[in-house]
Amino acid sequence: MAELDIGRHCQVEHCRQRDFLPFVCNGCSGIFCLEHRSRESHGCSEVNIINERMKTDKHTSYPCSFKDCTEKELVPVICPYCEKNFCLRHRHQSDHECEKLEISKPRMAATQRLGKVVTDSETRETVSKGRKSTKHTETAAKVALMKLKMHADGDKSLPQTERIYFQVFLPKGSKEKSKPMFFCHRWSIGKVIDFAASLASLKNDNNKSTAKKLRLCHITSGEALPLDNILGTWMAKEDCPLYNGGNIILEYLNDEELFLKNVDSYLE
Repeated sequence: MAELDIGRHCQVEHCRQRDFLPFVCNGCSGIFCLEHRSRESHGCSEVNIINERMKTDKHTSYPCSFKDCTEKELVPVICPYCEKNFCLRHRHQSDHECEKLEISKPRMAATQRLGKVVTDSETRETVSKGRKSTKHTETAAKVALMKLKMHADGDKSLPQTERIYFQVFLPKGSKEKSKPMFFCHRWSIGKVIDFAASLASLKNDNNKSTAKKLRLCHITSGEALPLDNILGTWMAKEDCPLYNGGNIILEYLNDEELFLKNVDSYLE
């Protein structure tokens, strides 16, 4: 009687057992017996390929240095003052409680004083006119605030008690003239600029050594607000404060420009 050709031999070299119900590996498509049906037991080539691919796909990550923060970034985000690495959330000095923050403040204040001394007569006249109309500006801001709350864009997770609303006038040449937005009163001016630029889809190279940087400017004096200042401190100023519901300007300025000229042209 002729031998029946039933079953298949296991493809493992040292086994070669004939199995009448052989197993086909869904990885390498090989034929194996019951003992060698798993990928690990027959040294599946597909497993080796996957393992090598996983090793190749591993990326270097950069952990945040801020206390208790577990975030990591795929690229380094270095603070230029303390030279430590942080995540995007803590990249500003005020957000990671930078140890060099107190050193930069006097330097910034001295620069501002020098800028105020050399400011031309046009800017001084604008400041003087703004002081006289402070009451009018405050009243107008309260009326505008009610309208802004209905249309403003911002981080919806912020509590209402922490929100500050502005009609933000965008850089000249933008598709839109202005956009209603709201921010957290605890944010630094630098963080406000980054968030506003994202909402308005504006080019923001503030972290690069480019010719011009995006700055937030006072609607009355045209002063470029220092990046490390906290937004809430400007709301509490006695001289030329910012108002919840008021106007503010985003514009590209050179590093040496401390004031924006012709602020009235943004309101026309």
